[in-house]
Amino acid sequence: MSKPNLPGKDSKKNGKKLFKVVIKEVKGKNPLGGIGGGFLNQGVLSILIFFLLITSYSYLSGNADKKESISLSVLSQNVSAELVTSITVKGDELEALYKDGSVKTSKKEEGTALTTTFSNYEVSKEALSKVEIEVKNDRGFMYWILSLAPILLPIAFIVFFIWFLSRQMKGAGMQAMSFGQSKARMTLPDDKTNLVTFKDVAGAKEAKEELSEIVDFLKNPKKFLDIGARIPKGILLMGAPGTGKTLLARAVAGEAGVAFFSISGSEFVEMFVGVGASRVRDLFDIAKKSSPAIIFVDEIDAVGRVRGTGVGGGNDEREQTLNQILVEMDGFEPNEKVIVMAATNRPDVLDPALLRPGRFDRRVTLDLPDRADREEILKIHARKKPFAEDVHLPLIAERTPGFSGADLYSLMNEAAILAAREDRTKVGQFDLIRSIEKVMLGPERRSHILSKTEKELTAYHEAGHAVLASVLPYADPVHKISIISRGRAAGYVLKLPLEDRKLQSKKEFIDDITVALGGYVVEKMVYGDLTTGPSNDLQVSTALARDMVTKYGMSEKLGPIALESAGGRVIYGAGVEDKGYSERVSAEIDAEVSKIMSEAMKNAEKIIKEHKKLLEVIAKRLVEKESIEQKEFEEILIANGITPKKKKDIEHQI
Repeated sequence: MSKPNLPGKDSKKNGKKLFKVVIKEVKGKNPLGGIGGGFLNQGVLSILIFFLLITSYSYLSGNADKKESISLSVLSQNVSAELVTSITVKGDELEALYKDGSVKTSKKEEGTALTTTFSNYEVSKEALSKVEIEVKNDRGFMYWILSLAPILLPIAFIVFFIWFLSRQMKGAGMQAMSFGQSKARMTLPDDKTNLVTFKDVAGAKEAKEELSEIVDFLKNPKKFLDIGARIPKGILLMGAPGTGKTLLARAVAGEAGVAFFSISGSEFVEMFVGVGASRVRDLFDIAKKSSPAIIFVDEIDAVGRVRGTGVGGGNDEREQTLNQILVEMDGFEPNEKVIVMAATNRPDVLDPALLRPGRFDRRVTLDLPDRADREEILKIHARKKPFAEDVHLPLIAERTPGFSGADLYSLMNEAAILAAREDRTKVGQFDLIRSIEKVMLGPERRSHILSKTEKELTAYHEAGHAVLASVLPYADPVHKISIISRGRAAGYVLKLPLEDRKLQSKKEFIDDITVALGGYVVEKMVYGDLTTGPSNDLQVSTALARDMVTKYGMSEKLGPIALESAGGRVIYGAGVEDKGYSERVSAEIDAEVSKIMSEAMKNAEKIIKEHKKLLEVIAKRLVEKESIEQKEFEEILIANGITPKKKKDIEHQI
């Protein structure tokens, strides 16, 4: 027998479904898919809430307990038959509770007492005395609430719905009004959680000395003003990515104890003309009110590129933003104590007006850290990491030439991740060594399984690089050889210089090109065929040979002429090479590049033939073990009559 549909059951299910839909919408999981964001989404959400409230009210009002209504004569008969235990009187309504637990309602005559009514229906006093009678006054506060609820609740729902929509419209209007306000992130001087000082910046000694004057001015400007000195309004931090430009700017604010406003150059530029300039004005106004303060613009080349490229008739959004920055920096008074700092790794593309005296007239260059600086940076990043007893940070610093501060941070973090992945509580030296290769080349791809033929070919390819690097006098020594894939490379030879160097000679360039051609030469000599393996080696070596001819003046035929610049011209916001030479000179350049490559390949072939036995030993060991570390490789070299390269004694001034 099927159960009858109870009143309100369908409305209850529908209410639950609507409630789930609204909850999903509030959490950001839009179940309506195609509806757009912003105000339209809020409007749809408001309608859903409105219908939810209406459904809930209908459910509550319609799903109330339905009590059976009986006539007064039937109730009188039940009282006489002693079936009723109690009667509640609510005005003219009677609510009778039966012995079986059921509740039934009835109505008496208006203005007539209950006892009189039952007497008229010949109910005996004995039967009536066994019934508990309770009289409730229905003229109180709750009576009026319950009476007016069916009228007031729908009105309240409509008022709430209108208020919610108007609130959303007001919020959208406020967002439109705040479109031109600055989005700079402010760090207050008393914010200890984000406080950075010079102690947190390792290396960069000259940069910190240069910026210490800025700190002194912000702390004690009177000393400079009394003697007639004016501190620079703008400081431009220049350097490769990851060298600590942003960190150093925050350290200046932390040392001086002033407010720090940080914003990226790209945050000024919007699709609407004038918004960037408005944000610049707002940023400088806020900084002046909070003075002394530092404004830091990261990646200023996003808005500070050379003007007059012809795009937008000189009135495009980026140029208007740059013009406003120039105006604001020119409007500084000597006693406003607001310093503008900016960072870029492309100073060559900046507009000259930004770099003139009175604006960014102090430029601080941040170089890649040397060995001593790398060791200090590693110590800073090692503060909160538990290390094993075998960790030797000076060795890690020696094996990371060319690493920036960001690279060293990534190295330490990757080492901690490797230790945690293997359920160890301390970071070991082996973790740090592995993380160097991971940062330089990418993670190991052990799932990239080579066939037996490809594995052997890769071993000979890498052995060719290793043999040439060990024999050539100006090549960097080998620290590791591996045929385990990392990143996009099927194998690699890890070569590191014996010492940090800022300059590179022609002999070193030629040896580097010869080493790069080792894999190409070995494949051709051993297998009599070529694969796609040496493609990257050829690209790198050819580019290096072309730079020798066109940039460094290392061609005997062309002489000391720089035919190509480092960056080229800036057109439409991008670097375009300026070819300032004729077609005849271009042909001579090609001939010189080809000559360098040919001579390097002949030299590589000669060395490989002379050390064919060493090549075979290294290749077989690689096929067997897949990796050869520096110590084992040096033992192989000594066994074959080659003396490994040793580091010269160099004094590092710390």
